[in-house]
Amino acid sequence: VQLQASGGGLVQAGGSLRLSCAASGGTFGSYAMGWFRQAPGKEREFVAAISWNGGSTGYAPSVKGRFTISRDNAKNTVYLQMNSLKPEDTAVYYCAADRYGIITIATMSREDEYDYWGQGTQVTVSS
Repeated sequence: VQLQASGGGLVQAGGSLRLSCAASGGTFGSYAMGWFRQAPGKEREFVAAISWNGGSTGYAPSVKGRFTISRDNAKNTVYLQMNSLKPEDTAVYYCAADRYGIITIATMSREDEYDYWGQGTQVTVSS
């Protein structure tokens, strides 16, 4: 499975971006998907996750109410709509796929839950 993240860029605080992650080579429609991010000098952290059919979603407290994860299984793509961006949202954003398909509060934020990772896309929010 290959994951290709895109949509990053430079935006002013308060602005919006939509990230996309296109999957190929696997059965995307059966995977749970997640977004993680890594800021300079910090460990990678969980951002959001969505179950195989979009029926369940989960968010990190720092982005809840501002970010929305969604998916289009017909297009093998997962999205992360980011609104009200803050400078602290600056990071490289990674998408990841979990073959299990179901997300739980206990496991969705764990990196070892995910089997495949994309290469990352840079998001920079200026103040």
